[in-house]
Amino acid sequence: MNKEILLAGFGGQGILFAGKVLAYSGLEAGREISWLPSYGPEMRGGTANCSVVIGDEPVGSPLVTEPDILLVMNTPSYDKFIGAVKKGGKVFADTSMVDISSQREDIDFYGIPATGLSGENGLDGMANIILLGRALKESGLFTLEEVTAGLEKCIPAKKKNLLEKNLEALKIGMKSE
Repeated sequence: MNKEILLAGFGGQGILFAGKVLAYSGLEAGREISWLPSYGPEMRGGTANCSVVIGDEPVGSPLVTEPDILLVMNTPSYDKFIGAVKKGGKVFADTSMVDISSQREDIDFYGIPATGLSGENGLDGMANIILLGRALKESGLFTLEEVTAGLEKCIPAKKKNLLEKNLEALKIGMKSE
């Protein structure tokens, strides 16, 4: 069975990086994966979203139009994608940036003040990983070891010093309520 995940926000929020971490975690877990980034022409502040499919079977299409899991980091992305989430799906929203809670009763909605938590903990720029941590906790997609290995693959050698901060952000997200 495949899980379809959509991550969305503004460029510069780490949407593509978080999707890449999911994809590499899937590889570490021995799963079939696809990772399809999509972003506007702007370097920062434009649109960014990422489709990730993780499963036990080969991935037929990398495009996610009806996600099982949606991670959103801004209100425009929430507005654009909330209606597409499958019945029974899970939505994880950064409530520091998304000022809406879901009116849908057929999905599970998790509001996490990820941007606020990242600032409070000296982890500026890691709201994406905090949000990802909560999503991983609630979905049970991967073990902490698999995600750690995924992070190790995604962080370039010249930034290896950021691994511990990313792990700290991940754990904050996993502990958030």
